[in-house]
Amino acid sequence: MANSFGHGFITSIMLIAKHFAFPPEQAWFGAADHLEGLVVPDQFKDTEVDQLVTVLRKKVIWHQPGTMDKEDAHDVIVALNNLVLAIDRALGIKDPDIGTYH
Repeated sequence: MANSFGHGFITSIMLIAKHFAFPPEQAWFGAADHLEGLVVPDQFKDTEVDQLVTVLRKKVIWHQPGTMDKEDAHDVIVALNNLVLAIDRALGIKDPDIGTYH
């Protein structure tokens, strides 16, 4: 079934991350729409990756627009960073690193 807001795992993560490239007061509008199509692959079920997807979902869904936009956006960015590092580790990258300039 087609999803207007994307469907997949990395695809949905990328779409959510694009929102948080904007200033915090603009980042939230529509970000939660991409959670509908976020599918955790079977290989990541009951792993750190699955747990971090749950953290990401909660941080995006529980945010109240206009309240703590900046602080909550920072928390989502940290969650996204932790998630992609966990994905890299699960895929066999021994020393993934976000780096200093991101």
